[in-house]
Amino acid sequence: MDRWLGDGGMAIIGALGGSFDTYGVDGEDLGWVAGTFSPADLACNPHGTVQAGVHTVLLDAAMNFAINAALTGRDRTNSTIEIATELMRAARREETYALRGEVVRLARQIAFAEATITNAAHEIVSRATGTFLIHRDAGSPGT
Repeated sequence: MDRWLGDGGMAIIGALGGSFDTYGVDGEDLGWVAGTFSPADLACNPHGTVQAGVHTVLLDAAMNFAINAALTGRDRTNSTIEIATELMRAARREETYALRGEVVRLARQIAFAEATITNAAHEIVSRATGTFLIHRDAGSPGT
């Protein structure tokens, strides 16, 4: 998983100003990832405000990374089934935000996760919940 630190293996994450810095697993399968988001010009409208779709891209990536951190062997997320994103505050170009994704529940074929972007005052700027399809490798333990 270390190879996915930084842009998460997706150039768009880095281009938007996102970076995944640490990850881990709490308990048996509650994966998490933490990082930062310093909005790049590409992420913002002409007024310096981050577009809603950018929040969704980053939050989706954080949830996927958290799930993958919890999976073993060659098991990986296959696709996002559903995602709901809420924006509560504006994110602006000149600030840096904390990005975090966490697994809520990991089942055999489906995972549920949530992610947040928070400001320096620890206020939620945006958050998302998602449901993800899991690909289990036939040779992995527990399949």
